[in-house]
Amino acid sequence: MKRSPEELKQSLGGVISFPVTPFNQDLSLNLKGLASNLEEMLQHPFCAVVAAGGTGEFYSLTPQEHLQIVKTTVEVVNGRIPVIAGTGFSASLGAELAHQSEKAGADGILMLPPYYPSAHKQGLIEYYNSIGKSVSLGLLIYTRDWVSFTPDEAELTTSIPNLIAWKDGQADLRRLQLLRNRIGDRFYWIGGAGDDMVPGYYSLGIRSYTSSISNVAPNLAIDLHLKAAAGDRETLTKLIQKYVVPLYDLRSRRKGYEVSAIKEMMEILGTPAGPVRPPLTEMTQTDRRDLEQMVTSWAPILPQPTGK
Repeated sequence: MKRSPEELKQSLGGVISFPVTPFNQDLSLNLKGLASNLEEMLQHPFCAVVAAGGTGEFYSLTPQEHLQIVKTTVEVVNGRIPVIAGTGFSASLGAELAHQSEKAGADGILMLPPYYPSAHKQGLIEYYNSIGKSVSLGLLIYTRDWVSFTPDEAELTTSIPNLIAWKDGQADLRRLQLLRNRIGDRFYWIGGAGDDMVPGYYSLGIRSYTSSISNVAPNLAIDLHLKAAAGDRETLTKLIQKYVVPLYDLRSRRKGYEVSAIKEMMEILGTPAGPVRPPLTEMTQTDRRDLEQMVTSWAPILPQPTGK
């Protein structure tokens, strides 16, 4: 049963999983691998899952591929948790992707930045409005890359009736604090810049974040949320320092590694992932060796490698 925008908003506390989109070696979709990965994720208490998000290489997908991913995700999840579908590109294509996702059974829409990196804020508001009018679902705005709002500009987004949540991808805690102070609980606030930002986000009172680590170490992703929400700073700091910081340090070596590194870890562990699509790049041999060593150090929180 489809969730109303308010029902979706009320369900977002906790960890939102961002699955990768598995590809075959010829870069075609591996929907069987996606279904298998989702079934494993659903063994853990995530509050929602995003189909074709940033970690899912949204911008590399055709509209038909996007629909296949959303349909597969909806079928596997089968109502157990909300399915949120990514959308973006232009206002018209974004609305089309949102509409087809609603028809496929998605519960919400995550609006990624549009194609134009220098848009005036009024143009951005019209972009989000166009997508919002195409569906009856709850909308989540994703502020990353070239999309960043001042409090005055952010307040303009409150005119979009079905906009229910704000996913921060800027990792600017000072700005985020100003936005929340201005807008309050009109939106549900989500930490969306990475697992490594959980301590900072939760120190502001946020109680939900989006996780790419959920693809390889779902227990760690859930534990970060639980320890941060409970105020267990000692354990949280140990988890961040031992596992999360080394991964994010490695990811920072090259643009695109935020997806490549996760997919490589999955492949090392025998989980369907496959290559990344251009313009993302595969990891260098040196970086992959370092990643393999890191995976060894993650043994206490990872399944045993099964090989490729």
